[in-house]
Amino acid sequence: MYAVVRLRGQVNVRYTIEDTMKMLRLHKVNHCVILPEDPHFKGMVHKVKDYVAYGKVDAKALAELLENRGRLEGGTRLTEEYVRENTAYASIQAFAEAIVEEKASLKDIPGLKPVFRLHPPRKGHAGIKRTVQQGGVLGNHDENINMLLHKMR
Repeated sequence: MYAVVRLRGQVNVRYTIEDTMKMLRLHKVNHCVILPEDPHFKGMVHKVKDYVAYGKVDAKALAELLENRGRLEGGTRLTEEYVRENTAYASIQAFAEAIVEEKASLKDIPGLKPVFRLHPPRKGHAGIKRTVQQGGVLGNHDENINMLLHKMR
């Protein structure tokens, strides 16, 4: 599973890239979505790579994201009790592990919003105009996306 976080705004962005961002549900800065690893989403993420940070998320980071930033319709928080009552999983951690192994999806929790609204990262970004290879935060983080998600919890 990929975690994709929008880091740059929409000023002076080409229409095709902004349209792809809308299809990915990344409407605002610091919004995050979890996407499966299929060729369609991979191509979309590659197209917007200069405006987002992305990488493979692990179960621990996904559980932290669901616990801290998971919201249900109406703005209420996602809780362990809600997961236990409405899914076949006993906890958020077990559900996150199933998502990473692609045995479940976020749609299995009824009413869960697919977009996670994150804080700006603690201690700031390394730079939103440069890629990871150049010392910034844009582009493919691979496994290090978990550190960025932890900073933005």
